[in-house]
Amino acid sequence: MSRVMADSLRNGYLPLLGKAEVERLVGRYCSLSRIRTEIGAPGSGPGWLGWLVAADPDGDVLGAAAGGVAEAGAGEVYCLCVTADRRREGIGSALLEAMSEQQRDAGARRQLISLHSPRDPLLPFLNRHGFRPSEEKFGGMRYARPL
Repeated sequence: MSRVMADSLRNGYLPLLGKAEVERLVGRYCSLSRIRTEIGAPGSGPGWLGWLVAADPDGDVLGAAAGGVAEAGAGEVYCLCVTADRRREGIGSALLEAMSEQQRDAGARRQLISLHSPRDPLLPFLNRHGFRPSEEKFGGMRYARPL
């Protein structure tokens, strides 16, 4: 998972954010110790519903997603990534749907995601899945969709 996440950040965000910022994000979000701690805490509260992983028959990670319901009625997508050579095969859509089901079960009626830039490489995927601009937050954009 760490590798897939780090590769997604490096491949998708380097032109938008620059090397220093991308490496800061990789260090913060892709560290093995952080991921191990999060894996050990699935369902530890509505704000964190845990990791979902897509793997091939050999156990190689193809994609990962994480989310929760941080505020009443609102699901949050914290991470959604697919290895570059397996994109456009439905892996990201399946992960998003599984996360959406978790969040609906936890009472979410809408789903939000934060993006780093209005040119975020995830935006076409999100648009296809019904996400629309919601608000600006922390220098980035928030997108939302009904669940």
